[in-house]
This record gives sequence, C-alpha cells and structure tokens, in this order.
Amino acid sequence: MDRKSFLKAGHTPTLLAAFLYFDLAFMVWVLLGPLGVQIAKDLALDHTQKGLMVATPVLAGALLRIVMGVLVDHLKPKKAGAIGQVIVIAALAVAWKFGIHSYTEVLVLGLFLGVAGAAFAVALPLASRWYPPEHQGTALGIAGAGNSGTALAALFGPGLAAAFGWVNVFGLALIPLSIVFVIYLVMAKDAPECPPAKSLTEYLAVLRDKDSWWFMFFYSVTFGGFVGLASSLTIYFNTQYGLDPKMAGFFTAACVFAGSLVRPIGGNVADRIGGIKSLTAMYVLAAIFLTIVSFGLPEAWQALAIFVCAMLSLGMGNGAVFQLVPQRFRKEIGVMTGLVGMAGGVGGFYLASSLGYSKQATGSYQSGFLIFAALAIAALIGLTAVKRRWRTTWGAPHLTGARI
Repeated sequence: MDRKSFLKAGHTPTLLAAFLYFDLAFMVWVLLGPLGVQIAKDLALDHTQKGLMVATPVLAGALLRIVMGVLVDHLKPKKAGAIGQVIVIAALAVAWKFGIHSYTEVLVLGLFLGVAGAAFAVALPLASRWYPPEHQGTALGIAGAGNSGTALAALFGPGLAAAFGWVNVFGLALIPLSIVFVIYLVMAKDAPECPPAKSLTEYLAVLRDKDSWWFMFFYSVTFGGFVGLASSLTIYFNTQYGLDPKMAGFFTAACVFAGSLVRPIGGNVADRIGGIKSLTAMYVLAAIFLTIVSFGLPEAWQALAIFVCAMLSLGMGNGAVFQLVPQRFRKEIGVMTGLVGMAGGVGGFYLASSLGYSKQATGSYQSGFLIFAALAIAALIGLTAVKRRWRTTWGAPHLTGARI
C-alpha cells in the first residue's frame, strides 16, 4: 500500500474517531463476559444461564445494527453514532447507580449494551465513505480494529471487579466512554458523498440480491466466531481449567488482542491478493483450530495457543470480508454494513449460547466447537461456489481497481 496515497485519499481524524468509538463500544458490548464468573457466582447462575447472559448483548447488538444502519443513512453516521453513545452511557450509569440484583436485570442490561455492539454499523460507513475502492480494505481494517476493545474488557474487567466489585466496573467504564464521546464529537466528520436516505422498501430490496445473503453468511462465521469466543472464553478458562477470573481474563485478552489487531492486516492483505483468496485460507485454518480445541486440551496454555491461532484466522477473515463488501455494495454500504454486521452478531450469539448449552447438556464444550467448525467449512464451500461469478461480474478488472 502507498502510505502517502492512503493518507491523501481520506480523512484521518474521522478514521481515528471511528476507531476510538468502535473500540470503546466493543469494550462495553462484551463486558458481561469478562465479569461473568463473578456475576454468575453472586446470582447463582447455571451453565445455560451463563451462556445466555454473555450471548444476550451479542444478539441485541446484531439486531440493533439494522436499526443503526437505517439511522446512518437517514441522519448520517456522525449523528447516529452520537445517539448510540448517549444511550450506552445512560444505561451503564443506571446499572452502576442502582445495581444489578437478578438474572432478569442482567439480561435487561445486556439488551442496552447491544446498542454498543451496533456501533459497527456506524463506525465502518463513517470511515468507508471517505476512501476509494483501492483503499477500502485498509481503511475498514483500521476502523474495524476497534474489535480490540473486547480485549480491554477481558484484560481489565475481572481485576477491577475483584478490587472494587463488578457493579462498580460499570461506573468506571463511564470515564473512558465519556472522554471518547467528546473526541468523537470534535474529530468525526461525515464524508461529502453521503448518499441520500432511502425508503424502507429500498432498504429491504437489497435482500433480494443473493450476494447480500452470501456476505451475511460469510461474516456470521468470521465475526461470529470472534465475538462469540471473546464473550465466552473467560468463563471457559475458569470452568475448563479452574483459572481464577483475573487469570482467565488475561488468557482471554491474549486471544482477543490477536484477533482484533490483525483485522487491519487482513484488510491490507485482501487489498493486495484479493479478498477471496485471503478468506479461503482463513476458513480452512479456523475450522482446523476450532476442531483441535474441541477435544479439550490437557493444559490451559495449550488451549490458549490454539485459541490465539483461531482468533488470528477469524480476525484476518473479518478484514477480508469487508474488503469485498464495499466493492459489491458501494451505494448501499450503510444498510449492508448493518445487515452483514447483524449476521455476524447472530453467529456470535449462536456460538456463545451453544457453548453454555453444550456444557449443561453433555458436560463438555466439544459439540459447540465442532458445529461452528462445520459452519466454517460450509462457508468455504459457499465461497468456492461464488468466486468465479464474482470475479467475472462486479469484480472484473475493467470495473474496479481493487483486487477481488
């Protein structure tokens, strides 16, 4: 990539603001996962309830991405993002002030934290609309590296909960959220080429295009695997290997950092060799690593190594998917970001909840991991089926300067 060309092509302050907003939003989106061990102990939750607790924000974020995608095109990305941040800050303030006293209350908080997960549908269009096709993978990879916020939650959440109590972690989270909110208001700027708002019928029309469904499925595996593991691994390491919550959080943070920090690399690699080639390799590797870990490795450090490899594959895959989406749906990037992001969240909800169900029903996490590995293979088969058509239609060399 020509660095000078990239810097001249877009708006760096907006890209930075999109990253910071995305990063802190994702930190609070999965916050119930790193705090899950302490919450489950205080509220006496079983394995299924723990799985649903960490999966609820993921599902809520998935569905709300559609709403946020609509708001992005009607209000423009900056205003939509500001509204979302205010809602999340208010929800955390209420939880901190009045406390969480039951399983029902923690699920209600999870629904509001889903608004933070919907930040995906704002941050990516906010950044994407500033950049030409040949820089889409890199720009969206940088903005999407806000996935690293999930690692911040795992790194600091359990330790802060042990020191101050898990309810007070919600109050502590308000400090960085408020700072980033101010930075966002100052630095973020809507691109001059924001498309006009569409009617609901026009939004739904994109679903008649079969490529939209393929992208939704592909991302449900890559991002679904990433966020599902990010939400579940603290509880997994605690339950499977007896690690205390703080150490389980450190192990989870290592896995999540790996997956989030390679997202820009995944986008850049896809820019260089093509999103299809990159995504193909990532599905193969993810399926292999998820299958290995399903057998319950004897030592925690061995599981950590395999999870890091799996997250590297999934993180690279996230960048590759969003190198392709803007090429195919340039004019519909707002609604497509919402739809594809929703599918990713649904995949994460499935993985997080299925691990809890698997442990409750069989005493093992194996079936949950194996089914998701099978989904990665199914995605690989689907990508192989469509790649020739993509490369000879919208991805043809005479139609785009980007590598497909």
